[in-house]
Amino acid sequence: MTVTAWTAAQVARKVIDNKDLFILDVRNADAFEDWKIDGHKFEYLNIPYFELLDGVEEILSKIPSDKEVLVVCAKEGSSIMVADMLSEAGLTVGYLEGGMKSWSMYLEPIKVGNLRDGGELYQFVRLGKGCLSYMAINGGEAAIIDAVRFTDVFTKFAEDKGVQIKHVFDTHLHADHISGGRHIAEKTGATYYLPPKDAEEVVFDYSPLEDGLTVNLGASEIEVGAMYSPGHTIGSTSFVIDGQYLLTGDILFIDSIGRPDLAGLAEDWVGDLRETLYSRYRTLAEDLIVLPAHFMIIEELNEDGTVSKRLGDLFAENHGLNVEDEEVFCSMVTDNLPPQPNAYQEIRHVNMGKITPDNDEQTEMEIGPNRCAVR
Repeated sequence: MTVTAWTAAQVARKVIDNKDLFILDVRNADAFEDWKIDGHKFEYLNIPYFELLDGVEEILSKIPSDKEVLVVCAKEGSSIMVADMLSEAGLTVGYLEGGMKSWSMYLEPIKVGNLRDGGELYQFVRLGKGCLSYMAINGGEAAIIDAVRFTDVFTKFAEDKGVQIKHVFDTHLHADHISGGRHIAEKTGATYYLPPKDAEEVVFDYSPLEDGLTVNLGASEIEVGAMYSPGHTIGSTSFVIDGQYLLTGDILFIDSIGRPDLAGLAEDWVGDLRETLYSRYRTLAEDLIVLPAHFMIIEELNEDGTVSKRLGDLFAENHGLNVEDEEVFCSMVTDNLPPQPNAYQEIRHVNMGKITPDNDEQTEMEIGPNRCAVR
């Protein structure tokens, strides 16, 4: 039988299109438990590859014949070995090119909706990491918000759309992924914006992203307006685009809220977090569509693969927005927090411009799931 190489893009379509897939993950059990390829209709079998060195006969009965089968490992090599053995045993299987490393890096651009006068808003979904980036385009111009480090994805997309990138924003100084924002700005001549309260230690030039800042896109002036919304970081800033969309950064997610501890200042920032979620956002129109910078669980994806929800629905359904007792809220977001992101201190220093690791080192820093949220 044959062994087929699957790209991360092909696996992403299985997730987004809600298709069946059986995954044989041959990483160690702790790695699988910590982070795997999530899909609504995926089934899993985790057998470390070293248990299969003498053959796959004992697991053949556990592998379905009526579903596509994909073998996954960390970087590819072990999955090829196991896939070959399964093929020799008569099964048709595939393996993931580049392993979980490639899955962590893949971005899927999906249209969120239209803006006035022919504009469009796109969400770039990084399924393997839970990161969400955005590009608003109109009148031949583009603004990018919370770009991840794969700059070519954004510049190529803008080129294909025939637009010039004019503005690049980071809602805050990120701690769980490396930003591509200033590098995109350097490549395209765009203006790079960062909240000054998050930028006290950065070693590069930037334009201050401050409360009330607005920029327009194209002759028809689609407004991108900034709103100070601290809590995840002291500088965290949200955006209202075209009066329709609320980009919340890492303050508010669909199923959770942001954690305040990644700069070591949870006790100091918890009050700001509550003020943003329970006061600042409450002044906004409930029909705004919330677009966060991350998602945590596969259930947060909509049927089309986007991650979004009406603000009024989140006020009613998101547990983090419905903790009346302030002390209970403070305890929730400062005690018993999930593990902090892998290498988050080093990632912060990369995003400050203080260190410049090579590409392989950056990949290792980012490996693992999203850990920006409190559920």
